[in-house]
Amino acid sequence: MSTSPYQDRQIAAPLAHRVGPAADAVQIGDAVFAIWEEIDDALTPILGPRGMAALYKRSLHLAASAHPWLAAADENDPPAVGPAALKSALARRSSTSAAAGGNAFLQTFHELLVTLVGASLTERLLRPVWSISSSGPSALDTPS
Repeated sequence: MSTSPYQDRQIAAPLAHRVGPAADAVQIGDAVFAIWEEIDDALTPILGPRGMAALYKRSLHLAASAHPWLAAADENDPPAVGPAALKSALARRSSTSAAAGGNAFLQTFHELLVTLVGASLTERLLRPVWSISSSGPSALDTPS
C-alpha cells in the first residue's frame, strides 16, 4: 500500500496541527485519540460499528509491524477499549516514538480505507476530519 508524498503529508498534517513540534507523548496520545473519534464519528454511519472496529484492529496490527509496541494496544477484548488503549500506549512512549506510531496508525488506516472504497471517496469521507484538524487551534493553543 503506497501513497503519494502529498497524501502522506495530508495524513500527518492532522496530528502535526493538533500538537505542534514540542508536544509530549501524552499530548500526542490525546491528539491521536481525538482524531480517531472524529474518524469514527464520520465513518460509523457508513461502515457500522463492527466495520470500524475491524478496520481499527487491522490498522493497529499492520502499524505494529513497524512499531511493535503498538501491539500492546491491541490486547483488549471490547473494541470500544481499543482507542483508549492506543492513547495510553502512545502516552508511555517518547514524543518522537509516539508521533511516529500515531502517524503510522493513521496512515495505515487511511491506506486500508483507500483499498476498500477508493481514494476519491476516502478523501471525501475524511475531509471534515482533516479540515477540522488543520483549521482548529492546536492542542498547545488550548488551555488544559
